[in-house]
Amino acid sequence: MEGYFPPIFLLVLTFCSFASSALSSTIGVDSISRLLEIQDRERAPPSVQEVAARGVLHRLLPSHSSSFDFQIVSKEQCGDEYCFMIRNHPSFRRPGDPEILLAGTTGVEVAAGLHWYLKHWCGSHISWDKTGGSQLFSVPKAGFLPRVHDTGILVKRPIPWSYYQNAVTSSYSFAWWDWKRWEKEIDWMAMQGVNLPLAFTGQEAIWQKVFQEKFNMSSSDLEDFFGGPAFLSWSCMANLHGWGGPLPQSWLDQQLILQKKILARMYELGMTPVLPAFSGNVPAALKYRFPSAKITRLGNWFSVKSDPRWCCTYLLDATDPLFIEIGKAFVERQLQVHGTTSHIYNCDTFDENTPPVDDPEYISSLGAAIFKGMESGDREAVWLMQQGWLFSYDPFWRPPQMKALLHSVPTGKLVVLDLFAEVKPIWITSEQFYGVPYIWCMLHNFAGNIEMYGILDAIASGPVEARKSVNSTMVGVGMSMEGIEQNPIVYDLMSEMAFHHEKPNVKAWVDRYSARRYGRPIPSIQDAWNILHHTIYNCTDGAYDKNRDVIVAFPDVDPSLIAVQQEWPYHHGKPESRPVIREVTDSYDRPHLWYSTSEVIRSLKLFISSGDKLSSSSTYRYDIVDLTRQALAKYANQLFLKIIEAYQSHDVHSVTFHSQKFLDLVEDMDTLLACHDGFLLGPWLESAKQLAQNEQQEKQFEWNARTQITMWFDNTEEEPSLLRDYGNKYWSGLLRDYYGPRAAIYFKYLIESLERGEDFRLKEWRREWIKLTNDWQSRGNIFSVKGTGDALNTSKWLFNRYLSSPGTELITPY
Repeated sequence: MEGYFPPIFLLVLTFCSFASSALSSTIGVDSISRLLEIQDRERAPPSVQEVAARGVLHRLLPSHSSSFDFQIVSKEQCGDEYCFMIRNHPSFRRPGDPEILLAGTTGVEVAAGLHWYLKHWCGSHISWDKTGGSQLFSVPKAGFLPRVHDTGILVKRPIPWSYYQNAVTSSYSFAWWDWKRWEKEIDWMAMQGVNLPLAFTGQEAIWQKVFQEKFNMSSSDLEDFFGGPAFLSWSCMANLHGWGGPLPQSWLDQQLILQKKILARMYELGMTPVLPAFSGNVPAALKYRFPSAKITRLGNWFSVKSDPRWCCTYLLDATDPLFIEIGKAFVERQLQVHGTTSHIYNCDTFDENTPPVDDPEYISSLGAAIFKGMESGDREAVWLMQQGWLFSYDPFWRPPQMKALLHSVPTGKLVVLDLFAEVKPIWITSEQFYGVPYIWCMLHNFAGNIEMYGILDAIASGPVEARKSVNSTMVGVGMSMEGIEQNPIVYDLMSEMAFHHEKPNVKAWVDRYSARRYGRPIPSIQDAWNILHHTIYNCTDGAYDKNRDVIVAFPDVDPSLIAVQQEWPYHHGKPESRPVIREVTDSYDRPHLWYSTSEVIRSLKLFISSGDKLSSSSTYRYDIVDLTRQALAKYANQLFLKIIEAYQSHDVHSVTFHSQKFLDLVEDMDTLLACHDGFLLGPWLESAKQLAQNEQQEKQFEWNARTQITMWFDNTEEEPSLLRDYGNKYWSGLLRDYYGPRAAIYFKYLIESLERGEDFRLKEWRREWIKLTNDWQSRGNIFSVKGTGDALNTSKWLFNRYLSSPGTELITPY
């Protein structure tokens, strides 16, 4: 092991770990101290947490179950902070004895200490299965684990909380999970140090009981209140109702059983799960049950024709006495069903819904009433608000309105998520949220789109700068992505920031990351990752990275409206003209490009040249597929613009030639993506169907799964969904079966337009494309759930076919 991680590195890390023991706190931490004391007091017994942490080890590395000993210690032993300690076990004499003693203030800290040791002393890597899984072959055999410094390692959290999830992650990523998949995720959370996760699963069953038993509503009254399984997040946020539903009773019952398992494991590990609370969203029938209640019908949220079957939900005014009554009933029912609570609740009444008036006094009364609904059911309640997201883009929230909402709740009873802090930190422009505690969050991903993207330097510096700022009210760091299982390097670094007191050296960290990810350092791979650090993972343009690549978000636009100009250079470092979009219409979002494509292609070439040494590694195979996909996706954007240029020049031969090349590329990319389990459509569809109880449910759940990743919301025969392609995915099966045929329809109309000397028939294109989509959503064809093919050789083949320039030495596949 010393050849991979030399002793000097271990000594430096040891020193840094001890240096981090200096007391670190903020004004925000002081204000939530009462909640922290209550949670520490009510946490699961140490023996329960130790057993739970041991379970994490056994599932991860069963061969080493006897190599580690776990112990829960008091905060006093950590200087009144949350910490973990790594020591050589005093009783180790021979193989079979415990070798390493891991101690921590909770089961999460113990699991994080295990990860820290495996990561920094054994050179291992922990990742989601879909992104290559864990690299553990670098861990020495039991009985031969590396010893740490004689005095041990102490790592303290600089800030109490590590938050995880977004209000919509449960739909974009977790929608079809069973307990087996949830158990893996909770293990991953614990090892990453996550101690404040959202826990929204199964809430619909509790809402059903509350409205039926407390407010005299029938099952039919609630039938169109919830969305379908893939759209529950947005029905909970009062954006829509009924879309994809109705929910079968079996679904409600199953999800509640699942939530009980989820919460039990989280509590066993010492986590603080965040439960849902009442935001004001009510069934339409409630206004008939309570005609005097102040219930308002909200406006349209992205429905094409404001269809009342799923548009325009109902919101109970927080100042109405019924609001507190419902809020109290829901919190009490959760406590009754689950038997315990962490006293922290999330709801956002104004998530993409603006208050009816901007009077600060009225907004203050709304905030106070929303919190009163929680507090009436749990007198120790604290409100966790995702509202920081709205403050970043909604012009309604000016300083007086922000202050009114933030100060409507007693100090220490409200915590705000600075949801997009790596790009648009609100704490800076709002004077630390005007004194209210907040969590510095990395949003990073939208809708689970697959795009290599990140801002590693901002992730490494932002939380530290925020915590050290004057009068800081920061109380945690968080990962608030809409979808998971992508860009593992970003989440590896971000989760580690829960334990960094100072800014890490990102270049050195990236070098070590590549060695850990593949089990050994390879200079050419480190060079490749250095290029990626300064290109793909250095996006500083402030743009939202919603993937709008042409393949997965095909433009619904008249080609004559796309104005194209030439820029220099394109790639390979040679002066070559490339078309770029100068103007776009509302129907065509410009694909995001923030880096030199030539540099990324150089990185890919280094990856390919190192493949002989790494082709057996699942992490390498994932990365080379992803990087090849990224390069080809940007190439496809340029290829599309060449087609548009040719169309505008009335060159039917060139349009035909480049259109076929585009379609061939889509087919070839599907073949590439099929080489790794992490890029398959099949698992998404099959996991949806496996939760069904009968054939009707199977069709409904599969329709939900297919619709979310294509049209998303409603459409007419000639008007596509306003949210089309928001949930797009680069998945094998989806490219070949849907994205390719859709592009072929558009190209057919381009060629016909030139051959007939007519304008582009936009309405006909839309009608045919929409029909293709709606038919695809209702199909039941089967897709593979296991990857097939040789990732390295497929990448070489595609590099040579599409990305190698004249004069460049071709890389020959085996």
